[in-house]
Amino acid sequence: MVVVILEYRIDRRSGVPAFQQIVQQTKQALRLGVLVPGDRLPTAKEVAETSTVNPNTTLKAYRELEREGLVEPRPDQGTFVRRTLGRPETGTDSPLYAELVAWMSKAAGAGLEREDVAALVASAMEKQYAAGNVAATGSTTTGSTRATTTWSTGE
Repeated sequence: MVVVILEYRIDRRSGVPAFQQIVQQTKQALRLGVLVPGDRLPTAKEVAETSTVNPNTTLKAYRELEREGLVEPRPDQGTFVRRTLGRPETGTDSPLYAELVAWMSKAAGAGLEREDVAALVASAMEKQYAAGNVAATGSTTTGSTRATTTWSTGE
């Protein structure tokens, strides 16, 4: 059994409920390959200790992830990842990630603040995905994503 140390960062000023931030951050970890099937999520008590959220908040988030088929509780063992959201192109070892890191470095070098970069990325995402633009692969994508999450792992 692999236990991934995942530390949730709760932004109380964001207006997003804490349980939803836990859901979003867990999904981000699933997309990036930080969490993979078989990994055990931190217990509600562990999350409460590191994030100062009520254990019931974490349990609510885990129930939502279970409802979506992403995790499964195992009695007396914990909550485990059932499936991933990641694809090879979304991992931190992908060429796209390296290009994004290089771009972020350029942006910081140009004096852009974190909020400036977030605004540019959100605008570019909206432009690319809002109208159901056809991606280079030929598939159609609809909708947009606007979630800012922060999380860290202790590897």
